[in-house]
Amino acid sequence: MAYYPEIKIAPSVLAADYSRLEDDLKDLEKRGIDFFHIDIMDGHFVPNITIGPQVVKAVRGITDLTLDVHLMIEDPDFFMLKFIDAGADIINFHVEPFIENNKLNLKKLLKVYNKSQGVRKGLTINPPTSADYFKDILRETDLDFILIMSVNPGFGGQSFMPDVLAKAERLRTYYGFKGDIQIDGGINQETSKYALKSGCNILVAGTYIFNSE
Repeated sequence: MAYYPEIKIAPSVLAADYSRLEDDLKDLEKRGIDFFHIDIMDGHFVPNITIGPQVVKAVRGITDLTLDVHLMIEDPDFFMLKFIDAGADIINFHVEPFIENNKLNLKKLLKVYNKSQGVRKGLTINPPTSADYFKDILRETDLDFILIMSVNPGFGGQSFMPDVLAKAERLRTYYGFKGDIQIDGGINQETSKYALKSGCNILVAGTYIFNSE
């Protein structure tokens, strides 16, 4: 399958050693990675808690590379601008809270979430969520990228779920999506080959990168 945008590598900071975070990030920067992926978890949408805007702001002070902030939270509307102010270049959030809570208005939030703020906009789907959820969104909204979770969100080090790759293929071939498609979860030297073949072009990897030499 033909690739659409440029292939990029995005280490997930979730797997970093926070006692030597600056050293690790600068080391990866020297090795030529493209940007950093930062997972934000609230203990509600996923059963784990990670970091807040202050840590993102600290990472912003360490590197000039793009910071991709992944909001695994129930209320992205409340927190989104806080992470933009902290230095995020990319913010993506899950569609599932909007499916489960009728009070949340995805289209209204996407109007706030626009390029005039200098931040790229994207949406994330969990393994059980169909790519067809994007049918109306892609018709009405100019998304920069879509993130496909290839594990259940909440913890690093999980095994890759190959079935999710059909979503990338459908987004590329059926919907003609030419933006970035990120894949996140269980990415390593082998699984990345299948992800790229399916049409993904941004590989998010945590333990595979930070636990290696």
